Amino acid sequence: MNNFHFVYGTILISVLSVIADIYLHNPRGGNNRLDEEDRNVRNEKRLFDSQNNNRGGYNVGSLYYYAGSTLPIEWTNQHSCKNPNSHCEIILQYMCDDQVRDGASTQTIPLDQDACRLGNCNTDKEYGMNENFDYYANCRARQRNKGLFTADQNLNNRNRAINTRQNPNGQRYGYECPEERDYYPYWGPTPWRDIAILTNDATRCPQYKAESANVKPRFGCVMSTDFLKENINRILLPNTKEECEVYRYPSNDPDGMKAEWKEFPAFGIGEPDCRETQFSRDNHLGNGIGGQPLVYNWTVPDTVHENCVMRIRYNISTGDYDGWNTTYDTDVNAQLADKVGLSKNEADQRGFVFENNPDVKVFSEANFELELAVNTAQFGRTFEDRSFAFAIRPRPAGTAGRTISNLNVRGKRGNIVQVYPSVEYDFVPNTLEMGTSNYVHIQWTGSNTNNPNNDGNGQARSDRNNIVELGPPTYSEGNLQSFGPGPIYGKYGVNYPAHVVNSSFLGLSQQDLLHLAFNSPGQFGGELSQLDDAGTYFDLGLRAISQIGTYHYMCTRNNDFSNRDQKGRIMVLPYLTSNQAIGWGGGSLALADNKAKVMVEQGTFASLQSLRMEEWSPDQALEANRLRSPPAGDDYASNFIVIQPETIITENGATFTIQMQIDPDASGVEIYRSKSSDMASWTKVPSSVSGSTASLQVDQGGVYVARSHQNLGPIIGIAVACVVVALIVVATIVYFRKNPASFEKLKSGARKAERSVQNRV
Repeated sequence: MNNFHFVYGTILISVLSVIADIYLHNPRGGNNRLDEEDRNVRNEKRLFDSQNNNRGGYNVGSLYYYAGSTLPIEWTNQHSCKNPNSHCEIILQYMCDDQVRDGASTQTIPLDQDACRLGNCNTDKEYGMNENFDYYANCRARQRNKGLFTADQNLNNRNRAINTRQNPNGQRYGYECPEERDYYPYWGPTPWRDIAILTNDATRCPQYKAESANVKPRFGCVMSTDFLKENINRILLPNTKEECEVYRYPSNDPDGMKAEWKEFPAFGIGEPDCRETQFSRDNHLGNGIGGQPLVYNWTVPDTVHENCVMRIRYNISTGDYDGWNTTYDTDVNAQLADKVGLSKNEADQRGFVFENNPDVKVFSEANFELELAVNTAQFGRTFEDRSFAFAIRPRPAGTAGRTISNLNVRGKRGNIVQVYPSVEYDFVPNTLEMGTSNYVHIQWTGSNTNNPNNDGNGQARSDRNNIVELGPPTYSEGNLQSFGPGPIYGKYGVNYPAHVVNSSFLGLSQQDLLHLAFNSPGQFGGELSQLDDAGTYFDLGLRAISQIGTYHYMCTRNNDFSNRDQKGRIMVLPYLTSNQAIGWGGGSLALADNKAKVMVEQGTFASLQSLRMEEWSPDQALEANRLRSPPAGDDYASNFIVIQPETIITENGATFTIQMQIDPDASGVEIYRSKSSDMASWTKVPSSVSGSTASLQVDQGGVYVARSHQNLGPIIGIAVACVVVALIVVATIVYFRKNPASFEKLKSGARKAERSVQNRV
């Protein structure tokens, strides 16, 4: 067994609270829900152990995403991240398998295979399933990792991987393996592929990446599923190769069933992303800084499959003991005594011990104690949510080199009190930025089985959405502030759509506008004023967008003050943009046309930085009145590359690399920098040029551009020639002063040459 592991489930939580949930909003998370018509989840053990409030989650609905497209993963977590009050880590993963499904029943899939159709629960579509029976059977038969810290939790000599500090009784949740759920990275086999690790301590990222099952194989002691099915409560498989190779059942039978030490190869999909978490505050199941949702933009991988699912796990851990260096035999009470400055004996007497609900004598002179709300199973607690099944489909032909942005809807019917801890309707992303000639995939899903008393328009219980362009304001509000280049279509603050004849939404066809308004693909007709007869699912398909501008749009059905407003914005820019959050661990940011790239080494940034890059042609810089005066030079040898933030963002004088594509035929290339707000004052930046690439080391963003100097070569040549001539003249004068006889001889020869020339003429 690999001895290296992180105790993901044992590390910071507020001393006074052990309640902290996480809910996935896009893709829509189920929280073990299927299609319930009441607020509470009917069966919290259906698929996985969420540890969440049972009122969360959305009803079943599935989408598909194109490989390589950008999918915003949005969630809310109740307690803090990127905050000294608790240590927080968020793990994003996905898996794909032919048998992954949402199911048709809210019942937990049976352990007894004979209770399923054809004696095989893996293929019985009545039940929802993520991990399969084979995976759970080996987990249940596997010996638990006895090196893990269990606090004072009584496992009653339960020695299986289904028994953990957080789940001591081995309660079953679908076919999930409790030990794998509670710890990351897990040392044993797992079907889950890593997307990203978001952590308070990014210095752990190199270890996380190296230990990921994406790049490192796993090993395990296994037996045939058929044999385990018949002996699942009797087998206890060892965790080391040596013990596994001699294991057989029954042990005293030389012909008993032998175990096999098996390698589970790495997925071979590259290291996961790892960086700092976004800031969130305690006791606030809502948005992060600036009112923006907590989000990770996932580039959907090339794992083409019709049956995939993703999960998000959230761990908050206490600083009352060192969770990263604490094992089963560590004296945690000694650690605690040392932290409060007491001897071990006095700390024990005064209640400073790690146990459930200790009575602590805070003042040695006072004769009273305070009870602390401590649960050792939850000091270091992991929460989880999962999406419904979705598909990853091949990227369509002709879209290579272009960005595909997913535009979806999150939320469900009802006001904030009725839907909490889920959310009300919104578009995801609420503001979408895209360059011209890129693609948008507009798609959403809903439900017909929401709580019947929830507020909303149209048929009770139903979710419906549409998109129409917002109209302009009916009275002047002064100059409209532009959100970007190009015209503004519609405006926030109004609640009437644009007249369809005047609608230029994204430059889409009239037929597409009808589809977006009425959910009409596949819908013949019916009562559509509130979209009642439209289906819960809508897919416009992939559309290339080339008409620049800022487009404000709304949903006509849900835009009222019982559900608040449902509006969004799409900014189609005439230039390429790229965004990436990069922290201590480093990373890169590139434009889709590869004309510029930012590369950041580990340790360059002290904290998470939201980098943005734009590419402007010289004409675009002039047309937008950005360029007040050009830098020195004769012509442009590159486009303008804009990097934000424009302030110094590196640590201790460190620099990061910018690579720019330049004209390989340009001569005398120099790189200049200015600020986007004042492109009048330019500073030359040291750079190295090789072929068509210029590289520079900088500590801040700004506007960077290459300029050629066509006359630089001749000027340098003339200057060098003048210097050479001057040196020759000086050397000659010095020579003849030291050798006057030679000078007289030279003059005599010159007179003879003059007479000779005259005679010839």
